[in-house]
Amino acid sequence: MARGKPGIWSSLLGIPFIAAGAWLYFGQLEYPPVVGLPFVSFGAFIIAIGVYVHVVSPSKPRMGDGEDIIASRHPTQRVARVKIVLGMPLLAATVYLLYFTRVPYVYPTVALVLGLYLFSVGLRTYWTNSLTTYFVTSNRIIKEYRLLSLSRQEIPREKIRAVKESKSVTETLVGLGNVHVASGSGRSLEIGMQNMEKSEAFADEIRDLVSTANSS
Repeated sequence: MARGKPGIWSSLLGIPFIAAGAWLYFGQLEYPPVVGLPFVSFGAFIIAIGVYVHVVSPSKPRMGDGEDIIASRHPTQRVARVKIVLGMPLLAATVYLLYFTRVPYVYPTVALVLGLYLFSVGLRTYWTNSLTTYFVTSNRIIKEYRLLSLSRQEIPREKIRAVKESKSVTETLVGLGNVHVASGSGRSLEIGMQNMEKSEAFADEIRDLVSTANSS
């Protein structure tokens, strides 16, 4: 199962669209009823994807002999929540401008486009983060992402050549950071771990793992 409850949260976010679509189809006469169908379809899509994400998230990777999981992390959902919350007032403003004012249609159209963009990007980020897991084991660093199929990147600890941290100004203000782990042999592989809380502590755990490998 995915971290958190994406099926429940997606349902809570999708139901208002279905309700709005049902009202547009059955409860008003100003516009053709068919304008409610896209809202119902979008709400049903949100619920369906949320339930799917809830079921298919990555499980713990298979461990080798003597290998243990030292730490595991997910990207924080804080960024996703902010985008969703910013989009919802714009969507509400669309309904208000369209049905309770006589302003030109360009205003509710702009509010709808911006609101749907922020809401959709935030929801996509929420689903992606729910499906992404980072593992530090005694032998390797692993990044797993599962949607339709499992995508896994891993770097053995003895091949790790660099552990870098990065933060934008915004990430610094909200207490988030990114950790990048790179190998240095042949075609260099880099695993990027984004939007992490306490990224410094996670990076230190990886550095300790590398130090142990170098001293053994």
